[in-house]
Amino acid sequence: MLKQRVITALILLAVLLPALLHPNTVGFNAIVVLMVAAGGWEWGRLNGLGQAGSLASGAVLAALGGLAWQQGWLQGHYPLLWLIAGSAWVLAAVFLVRAGVPVWGRLPLALRWPAGMLALAVAGLAMVQARALGVNFLLSVLLLVWVADVFAYFAGRALGQRLIAVKLAPSISPGKSWEGALGGAIGVLVMALVWVQCDASQAPQSLSLYSRLASAGTGFLVLAALFLTAMSVLGDLVESLIKRSAGVKDSSQLLPGHGGVLDRIDALLPTLPLAMLLASYVA
Repeated sequence: MLKQRVITALILLAVLLPALLHPNTVGFNAIVVLMVAAGGWEWGRLNGLGQAGSLASGAVLAALGGLAWQQGWLQGHYPLLWLIAGSAWVLAAVFLVRAGVPVWGRLPLALRWPAGMLALAVAGLAMVQARALGVNFLLSVLLLVWVADVFAYFAGRALGQRLIAVKLAPSISPGKSWEGALGGAIGVLVMALVWVQCDASQAPQSLSLYSRLASAGTGFLVLAALFLTAMSVLGDLVESLIKRSAGVKDSSQLLPGHGGVLDRIDALLPTLPLAMLLASYVA
């Protein structure tokens, strides 16, 4: 399993890094459209749409991404969209995690399916626009999620339930602890503060998310970083809740050793539009 994970990760990096770093964003945008389409296919499967319905879900998102690209929508400014999407994520994630796994199956498919499709489309648009703000900006958002996850894992392993007896969400993800979540938050805060210092020589248009937030004050940076970290955790928990309701361990096996695309981007789905919202607030 470890060998498989490493091989898959190396292949993904070999594809993603050149596209991410290249000045021309055509390759990166194409990868985002493909990723969102794959996520749509997995979303159809998680909602029991069958093979035809799942393929149709992926095709719809691929077509929407192509249309947005062709019409120039990827270059627009959408602060209201980020506000609506971010607010919806906050309300829906808190409701679902508090209600627990059973509530998902009670929601009508006519609500569940389009909500997930919209979440994927908005996250894809946010990722493309984050890249347009610069590699430094996009990496600062991606690393927030990854650092939160890594620090949470090690803090949870070292301190899980030793300081706080109650687990974070035992019915959804029994392995997650409050100590892990706090460890992830601390890791993100340290990274954010260090990143701001490293950005000192950057041009204003090349700043990371953290430097843009810091322009509104260190207190705002800390609160925003903690908020985004919490939403990344909620995004992960929401996907875990949906998979438990569907009775599956992974969203698919598209990425050998890693599960599916949704398993890798679940925490980014709420974080990306919220990061764009906060960046537009301090712009």
